[in-house]
Amino acid sequence: MMMTDELSATFGALADPTRRAILSRLAGRELSVTELAEPFDMSMPAVSKHLKVLERAGLISRTRDAQWRPCKLNAEPLKQVAAWVETYRRNWEESFDRLDGYLNELKAKADKKEKQRARRKK
Repeated sequence: MMMTDELSATFGALADPTRRAILSRLAGRELSVTELAEPFDMSMPAVSKHLKVLERAGLISRTRDAQWRPCKLNAEPLKQVAAWVETYRRNWEESFDRLDGYLNELKAKADKKEKQRARRKK
Protein backbone atom coordinates (compact mmCIF):
# COMPACT_ATOMS: atom_id res chain seq x y z
CA MET A 1 0.00 0.00 0.00
CA MET A 2 2.85 2.37 0.79
CA MET A 3 4.25 2.12 -2.76
CA THR A 4 0.83 3.02 -4.15
CA ASP A 5 0.73 6.14 -2.00
CA GLU A 6 4.22 7.07 -3.17
CA LEU A 7 3.23 6.37 -6.76
CA SER A 8 0.13 8.53 -6.37
CA ALA A 9 2.24 11.40 -5.08
CA THR A 10 4.74 10.95 -7.88
CA PHE A 11 2.10 10.74 -10.62
CA GLY A 12 0.31 13.72 -9.10
CA ALA A 13 3.50 15.74 -9.21
CA LEU A 14 4.26 14.61 -12.77
CA ALA A 15 0.75 15.49 -13.97
CA ASP A 16 1.65 19.15 -14.36
CA PRO A 17 3.77 20.20 -17.38
CA THR A 18 5.49 22.96 -15.40
CA ARG A 19 6.66 20.48 -12.81
CA ARG A 20 7.90 18.11 -15.51
CA ALA A 21 9.81 21.00 -17.07
CA ILE A 22 11.34 21.83 -13.70
CA LEU A 23 12.49 18.22 -13.31
CA SER A 24 13.99 18.31 -16.80
CA ARG A 25 15.96 21.41 -15.90
CA LEU A 26 17.22 19.74 -12.72
CA ALA A 27 18.33 16.62 -14.59
CA GLY A 28 21.53 18.39 -15.57
CA ARG A 29 22.49 20.12 -12.33
CA GLU A 30 21.38 21.78 -9.15
CA LEU A 31 19.64 25.12 -9.64
CA SER A 32 18.38 27.85 -7.36
CA VAL A 33 14.69 28.68 -7.19
CA THR A 34 15.38 31.89 -9.11
CA GLU A 35 17.21 29.97 -11.85
CA LEU A 36 14.38 27.43 -12.04
CA ALA A 37 11.79 30.19 -12.34
CA GLU A 38 13.52 32.02 -15.23
CA PRO A 39 11.81 30.33 -18.21
CA PHE A 40 8.34 30.37 -16.68
CA ASP A 41 5.87 33.21 -16.94
CA MET A 42 4.68 32.97 -13.34
CA SER A 43 5.31 34.52 -9.98
CA MET A 44 7.93 33.24 -7.55
CA PRO A 45 5.20 32.10 -5.13
CA ALA A 46 3.67 30.01 -7.93
CA VAL A 47 7.06 28.43 -8.69
CA SER A 48 7.51 27.77 -4.97
CA LYS A 49 4.17 25.95 -4.87
CA HIS A 50 5.30 23.70 -7.72
CA LEU A 51 8.57 23.03 -5.90
CA LYS A 52 6.69 22.10 -2.72
CA VAL A 53 4.63 19.55 -4.64
CA LEU A 54 7.80 18.07 -6.14
CA GLU A 55 9.47 18.05 -2.74
CA ARG A 56 6.50 16.32 -1.05
CA ALA A 57 6.59 13.67 -3.77
CA GLY A 58 10.29 13.15 -3.06
CA LEU A 59 11.29 14.18 -6.57
CA ILE A 60 13.49 17.06 -5.45
CA SER A 61 15.36 18.07 -2.37
CA ARG A 62 16.31 21.57 -1.31
CA THR A 63 19.28 22.49 0.82
CA ARG A 64 20.50 25.74 2.23
CA ASP A 65 23.94 27.09 1.54
CA ALA A 66 24.03 30.57 3.07
CA GLN A 67 21.64 32.60 0.90
CA TRP A 68 21.62 30.03 -1.89
CA ARG A 69 18.91 27.33 -1.70
CA PRO A 70 19.76 24.86 -4.45
CA CYS A 71 17.21 22.34 -5.68
CA LYS A 72 18.39 18.88 -6.65
CA LEU A 73 16.65 16.09 -8.56
CA ASN A 74 15.96 12.86 -6.69
CA ALA A 75 15.30 10.20 -9.33
CA GLU A 76 14.36 7.37 -6.93
CA PRO A 77 10.58 7.95 -7.23
CA LEU A 78 10.98 7.88 -11.02
CA LYS A 79 12.56 4.42 -10.71
CA GLN A 80 9.46 3.28 -8.83
CA VAL A 81 7.26 4.66 -11.63
CA ALA A 82 9.39 2.84 -14.20
CA ALA A 83 9.09 -0.42 -12.24
CA TRP A 84 5.33 -0.02 -12.00
CA VAL A 85 5.01 0.71 -15.73
CA GLU A 86 7.26 -2.25 -16.54
CA THR A 87 4.64 -4.64 -15.16
CA TYR A 88 2.28 -3.46 -17.90
CA ARG A 89 4.87 -3.40 -20.68
CA ARG A 90 4.57 -7.15 -21.15
CA ASN A 91 0.82 -6.80 -21.71
CA TRP A 92 1.38 -4.06 -24.27
CA GLU A 93 4.00 -6.12 -26.08
CA GLU A 94 1.71 -9.15 -26.21
CA SER A 95 -1.11 -6.98 -27.57
CA PHE A 96 1.21 -5.49 -30.18
CA ASP A 97 2.43 -8.98 -31.13
CA ARG A 98 -1.17 -10.14 -31.62
CA LEU A 99 -1.93 -7.02 -33.66
CA ASP A 100 1.20 -7.59 -35.74
CA GLY A 101 0.12 -11.18 -36.41
CA TYR A 102 -3.35 -10.04 -37.42
CA LEU A 103 -1.97 -7.37 -39.75
CA ASN A 104 0.36 -9.94 -41.34
CA GLU A 105 -2.67 -12.21 -41.87
CA LEU A 106 -4.59 -9.40 -43.55
CA LYS A 107 -1.59 -8.55 -45.73
CA ALA A 108 -1.20 -12.21 -46.77
CA LYS A 109 -4.90 -12.38 -47.71
CA ALA A 110 -4.65 -9.14 -49.68
CA ASP A 111 -1.52 -10.37 -51.47
CA LYS A 112 -3.27 -13.64 -52.32
CA LYS A 113 -6.27 -11.78 -53.76
CA GLU A 114 -3.97 -9.50 -55.75
CA LYS A 115 -2.19 -12.53 -57.25
CA GLN A 116 -5.55 -14.08 -58.16
CA ARG A 117 -6.63 -10.85 -59.89
CA ALA A 118 -3.34 -10.69 -61.76
CA ARG A 119 -3.81 -14.27 -63.01
CA ARG A 120 -7.36 -13.50 -64.21
CA LYS A 121 -6.13 -10.50 -66.20
CA LYS A 122 -3.67 -12.70 -68.15
